Amino acid sequence: RCENCKSSFFIMSSKPNIQVCLVSDLFNNHIISNDTTVVVVDLLRATSVISTAFHFGIKEIIPVSTLEEAKKYLTNINTIVAAERNAEPIEGFEYGNSPFQYMNNDISGKTLVLTTTNGTKAINLAKNYNLITASFINSDAVCNYLNSIENDILILCSGWKGVFNLEDSIFSGFLVNKLISKKDYNINCDSALASLELHKNSKKNYFKFLSNSAHRKRLKHLNIEKDTLFCLNPNITSNIIPTLSNGKLVRMNLV
Repeated sequence: RCENCKSSFFIMSSKPNIQVCLVSDLFNNHIISNDTTVVVVDLLRATSVISTAFHFGIKEIIPVSTLEEAKKYLTNINTIVAAERNAEPIEGFEYGNSPFQYMNNDISGKTLVLTTTNGTKAINLAKNYNLITASFINSDAVCNYLNSIENDILILCSGWKGVFNLEDSIFSGFLVNKLISKKDYNINCDSALASLELHKNSKKNYFKFLSNSAHRKRLKHLNIEKDTLFCLNPNITSNIIPTLSNGKLVRMNLV
């Protein structure tokens, strides 16, 4: 079922549906079933950080929406507390939202409490559904998993403070293209079709295509454009699919 405008339009088919929600603030405009798998995307940078942290051995991640919630964990043993707002780290927190901070053995076996401007908000918005997170780091594993089940799929772009951004939508198009290349889906969602077109026009050079995008300019202004380069073309791959269970992101058990 595609509900971009909350219409009563139904697609009767045995094939699973793919939808894309271009901004987290539009999530409630999509009517989805309890069996739908929601794929949260915040490419620059939260879901890339999540993939990186799991790759380097983090045990679990607790996504929280506010700084006040995050501060409650600051004295917990064996816990890393990370915070970011407006792409910048927050004073009083050792870690921020750069994937390079998590490329060390010190995080292995620990709990990460994470709050970001957009990504953790999107995760908590969809917490009552089957939820996984995706980035270019774990995209192969994510697509293989999604193609192995019969669930409908909603790719949830975090966006930027309630507005559309290019990077999440391009990556959504990448995922949709990868999924439909291996399996037959219904795509009766204009947002999914638009994401496919964005990916088609950007796939030769994501970094160049995003040269005038708001968030790439934002990260460049903060002298952290290396994060953008990594998130768009990571030098690591991961088979780990983070899934939300009892308020925590954990490694999905695929056995």
